[in-house]
Amino acid sequence: MTINCKGTLIDLKKPKVMGVLNVTPDSFYDGGRYKDEASILKQTEKLLNEGAAFIDLGAYSSRPNAPDISEEEELKRILPVVDLLINNFPDVYLSIDTFRSKVARRCLENGAAMINDISAGNLDPNMIQTISEFKVPYVMMHMKGNPQNMTQQIQYDRLLEEVLYFLSEKVARAKSFGINDIILDPGFGFAKNTFQSFTILKHLNLLKTFGLPILVGLSRKSMIYKTLGTSANKALNGTTVLNTYALTQGANILRVHDVKEAVECIELLEALKQAED
Repeated sequence: MTINCKGTLIDLKKPKVMGVLNVTPDSFYDGGRYKDEASILKQTEKLLNEGAAFIDLGAYSSRPNAPDISEEEELKRILPVVDLLINNFPDVYLSIDTFRSKVARRCLENGAAMINDISAGNLDPNMIQTISEFKVPYVMMHMKGNPQNMTQQIQYDRLLEEVLYFLSEKVARAKSFGINDIILDPGFGFAKNTFQSFTILKHLNLLKTFGLPILVGLSRKSMIYKTLGTSANKALNGTTVLNTYALTQGANILRVHDVKEAVECIELLEALKQAED
């Protein structure tokens, strides 16, 4: 349960937290909040000080029905921020949330440490080769379709089996390219309704059969706030509850907007493990 980030082995036996930083105008929770250097640096410093092991930087909104943007627009948004963060936080492990190999390549050349791909290579056939070339950790997420049409692709004959089969195919292909640092994400809310997302969470430990780290991205998602009849802004407590459950089922990385609370989940569960039987 280790991954190699820029020559450093990071042990994921004790779970880690990935802080979300979106530089998009329309992400479902924090879209438009971080649109100048001062706000970006302040938020990154906050995430790191609260205990984030990774910063996940995204410039393409993958919320349901989000408008598609060009590769050029994504690069225009993200590259200056990569440079800004690497220059101000040279030791940061920067994850790039993109499904485009050109965006991944340019960011890795500029100092990013890993790639978080919502399509596991489905939306760009060159992504796997790019990851293999740079030898960086690769988050492979389950999704059908794309952000523009995924809400119409929630039909499954056998949900759990289909998700596991999809991931097994992607892992086999990645390994055939010599990619060793693979992280799996079941893709909560991506081509899945609320009931399906809870079903996957309930059976999250099935992903442990791959023997690979598991990333869970539940933070403030609709499966939480719709169930509670609230909003993303009021879904922190619900996020904490589900993150805690995910950790008991084998999650190794929590991808969150609120790092402090996620770190507390990990620390309390670690203390519980150490308690006398």
